[in-house]
Amino acid sequence: MITFLLGKLVESLPTQVVVDVNGVGYEALIPLSSFDKLPAPGQPVKLLTQLIVREDAHILYGFATPGERELFRMLINHVSGIGPKTALNILSGMNAVAFRGAVASSDVKSLSQISGVGKKTAERIVVELRDKIGAAGALEAASAKNTLSPDDQKTNDATLALMALGFKQSDAHESVRAAQAVLGPQANTEQLIRACLKKGN
Repeated sequence: MITFLLGKLVESLPTQVVVDVNGVGYEALIPLSSFDKLPAPGQPVKLLTQLIVREDAHILYGFATPGERELFRMLINHVSGIGPKTALNILSGMNAVAFRGAVASSDVKSLSQISGVGKKTAERIVVELRDKIGAAGALEAASAKNTLSPDDQKTNDATLALMALGFKQSDAHESVRAAQAVLGPQANTEQLIRACLKKGN
């Protein structure tokens, strides 16, 4: 079992990375939540990993934090009908703390807004994970809302809004980052969304 990669970041995309570990390049699929925490290419990096073995492939999934990997494992091991791809979508559409809070408070509406997660899947997630996450998840989410920086909150809100309008997760994230670079830190969420939609047209 490969449990982590420690090496040099060679290439990073919103959905995957390549890490050079002593001359061997490992490709790992990642969620957007981990992409935001990566250093610049060429810098040292440590990624926690989960190896999924299928008949036709061995696929490595990478995570920046233990919480992200724990949530990924919980989803694929305890929620029927959720595989690695959907689990990555969930991590990309909602950070781990917010997800645990949504499950703990049975917030099916928020969960069903994540790309690839419909109402039935969201209901199944709540039913099958609520006891495992417990009240601690709701408290953690409530405290995190108060500590999230305004810039991070704007980025998250704008990205989720674009995804709700049909953007792919990686495209939405890149568009918001580009809009922030052009408009500057004073731009609010609505201005970021408008700029991304104009560019999309």
